[in-house]
Amino acid sequence: MSTPPSCPQCTMDESFLQGTHYVCNVCGHEWPAEAAEAEETVRDANGNILSSGDSVVLIKDLKVKGSSTTLKLGTKLKNIRVVGGGSHAVEHGGYMLKQEFLRKA
Repeated sequence: MSTPPSCPQCTMDESFLQGTHYVCNVCGHEWPAEAAEAEETVRDANGNILSSGDSVVLIKDLKVKGSSTTLKLGTKLKNIRVVGGGSHAVEHGGYMLKQEFLRKA
């Protein structure tokens, strides 16, 4: 038995299959089971496929919104989490990152 996918709306892992749809326990969002099967692949700046648990390197200085913190060029981020398609598809340490600023290490 495979684990249900994360909710595409709130990205929580607490979903279950009800008939032909997945339902999120947290936000109540429903989506078809076929849509969950066709997941979008996330690629880094060089076109390599990224998956959860990979290590990546930043290829550009990134300013963090709402903070004076800057993530520096060349910083290695270990054990990333791929949260799906969209503009900010990678999560690490509470930061949502665009895959176009990452290179697989």
